[in-house]
Amino acid sequence: MIELLIIWLATAVGLGFATLFVSGIKAKNFLAFLIAAAVLGIINTFLRPALWFLTAPLSVVTFGIFALIINALMIMLAAALVPNFEVKGFGSAFWGAVIMAIIGVIGFISIPLLSGADINWYSYEYHSQIQHY
Repeated sequence: MIELLIIWLATAVGLGFATLFVSGIKAKNFLAFLIAAAVLGIINTFLRPALWFLTAPLSVVTFGIFALIINALMIMLAAALVPNFEVKGFGSAFWGAVIMAIIGVIGFISIPLLSGADINWYSYEYHSQIQHY
């Protein structure tokens, strides 16, 4: 349950930065923003994994750019579902997805640092069973 709250908070922060920096993404009031963040979190929880699975080859070929396109479409879907939250066009949604991805990476890196968790880097090496004489 804590993980879902953290994911929703990261989504809300990313969406907040997107509304600040992308002129085509607007929430008319704070309640609409919170509802949009919740709807986007629900969409990302249930719909996005299926879409990522179905489009994984395209994401690999495009080096992840297609994943941003899927995220942009999810932002546009949230805007279609939430009154008083609007996205003006695919370009605005795409740049919002880029900003949200950057915020997500920063959060992914900083949460273990801020929580005091141990960060371990593991290296796996293959050792041959052949004896060298």
